[in-house]
Amino acid sequence: MRESMVREYRRGRLGRLEICDAQPELLRVARNLGRETDTECPICEHEQLVHVTFAFGPGLPPGGLPLTDLRELPKATRSGAEVACYVVEVCVGCAWNHLLSVFASGGPDR
Repeated sequence: MRESMVREYRRGRLGRLEICDAQPELLRVARNLGRETDTECPICEHEQLVHVTFAFGPGLPPGGLPLTDLRELPKATRSGAEVACYVVEVCVGCAWNHLLSVFASGGPDR
């Protein structure tokens, strides 16, 4: 999906405003809590991407809980419930973003 979107942008079939659509809250979290990567943004080609992880589940904020480190998760989920974690790559320069991965964490066997 990521590669096809970038390819379509480079071919001119998608406009920058169509794909550089990160919400202000995602950009704020990326600037303040994002983990820097060595990956250059495939759209603007001059900023490094950052990774942001959000946890969603019982007892967490409706918009998700941004995490700087997965070791924070047990304290955040006192109920021991399983939570879904989403890792998003974000360019804080041009606002491009892409869901990189989803995984479950926590639960009774943590």
